[in-house]
Amino acid sequence: MQTESDKNTNTDFEAIIRLENITKQFSNKVVLDNLSLQVEKGKTTVIIGPSGCGKTVLIKMMIVLLRPNQGEVYFDNERIDNLQENRLKDFRTRYGFLFQAGALFDSMTVAENIAFPVLQHRRKVDKDELDEIIKIRLALVGLDGYQNHFPASLSGGQKKRVALARAIALDPEVILYDEPTTGLDPIRSDIINELVLKLRNRATSVVVTHDMKSAYKIADRIIMLHEGRIIADGDADYIRDHPHPNVQQFIHGQASDDDLAVLRMNDQFHHPQYSPRDFQKQ
Repeated sequence: MQTESDKNTNTDFEAIIRLENITKQFSNKVVLDNLSLQVEKGKTTVIIGPSGCGKTVLIKMMIVLLRPNQGEVYFDNERIDNLQENRLKDFRTRYGFLFQAGALFDSMTVAENIAFPVLQHRRKVDKDELDEIIKIRLALVGLDGYQNHFPASLSGGQKKRVALARAIALDPEVILYDEPTTGLDPIRSDIINELVLKLRNRATSVVVTHDMKSAYKIADRIIMLHEGRIIADGDADYIRDHPHPNVQQFIHGQASDDDLAVLRMNDQFHHPQYSPRDFQKQ
């Protein structure tokens, strides 16, 4: 059976992000357990795994939105997890982050949302230059002309595309996508997939997703997390044929025998512990 120690370990590439022996713990729960990973420059790395396995924590670690309890984080061969926040700001401008819910500012227009990171991080930019940045980014996601719309007037797919336009406003070297197709129908999901593919020549991509159709389409490399560790690492064909039962269960969307046994239980039901009268005032 394939494990982290004997997975596909070819690292003959230029790594833009390196995580070395990362452990992240919240209270008594270990979310990432002595995990090491190198992200290849110019490629799309997809991270899959069940809910709660540490996928979002992992990409937040890459941009040091969370700091490890143990281990080290490197960007472009420079350690960044030990930097003060004022130094981290410079590195974070080299990343774009597409949040799961988009995280657009509802009180701002589409143009103002995209302008926000530019105005925050660039000291001097005139109006014409800013308008051109906004226009180009919106054209890349197929929404030029939506500059004066507010998020409330957009569909879910359009909001994700505007959020992506904002994520690339500063021409980042790395784009981090957190569940980019969540909440979208299959057609809108495929539009997002096409945009990820379109942007692969502009930046390195790291994508967290539950959507295997999306993962197979966009990934150069797929990594599966389970209980805070990497249990599979390779291209789409490698993952499809991977012998680990947790990998097969996840990629085929199958409930475990233990989960099914609890649900079925021979139609037996537990009696409720309380009744409505227990909450009535005496």
